[in-house]
Amino acid sequence: MMEKIRNESIFDMKWYVLNTQSGKEKKVKEAIERFLEDNELKDFFGQILISSHKTFVIKDGKRYVRERKIFPNYILIEMTMKPETYQLIMNIPGTSKFLGTGKNPKPLSESEVNKILGIKQDGEKVESEIRFIIGSRIRIIDGPFNDFEGSIEKIIEEKEKMVVSVSVFGRRTPVEVSFNQIETLD
Repeated sequence: MMEKIRNESIFDMKWYVLNTQSGKEKKVKEAIERFLEDNELKDFFGQILISSHKTFVIKDGKRYVRERKIFPNYILIEMTMKPETYQLIMNIPGTSKFLGTGKNPKPLSESEVNKILGIKQDGEKVESEIRFIIGSRIRIIDGPFNDFEGSIEKIIEEKEKMVVSVSVFGRRTPVEVSFNQIETLD
């Protein structure tokens, strides 16, 4: 019976969303990968991803690179959904449930997967969207200029930074900040 399932597994792989306990995404992902290394069901699994992006945080005047989860408490799993594979995942400590109803996990559509993975219809990577507009009013929420308000003068998309004009001692001063250091006021 295992051979029959193995032959159809490659063609039936779909992306599913697995809910995990809070903060356990990385441990669950590593546990699944370790368990699959020597398991006969490994052919039913593709990629296992934690959707995240790198951000920069400034604390005490120092800049730190930090991974920020886009979907906290969720893991994306490419797999063939069979009773055996479902049970294998649900027996991993830290897992909660698949998105869907009851024991019927609902796979993501191809367009949803492409959007999450940042792939255009023609297969190219999606460029990051412009989330800010020059001239918009913002408040700095982190770093040495915390709580200063100003307006966006320049956007540096590739570095996820911008130059903001703030008032320091009654004088307009340009300050470079990361996207994650500001909130919009408009």
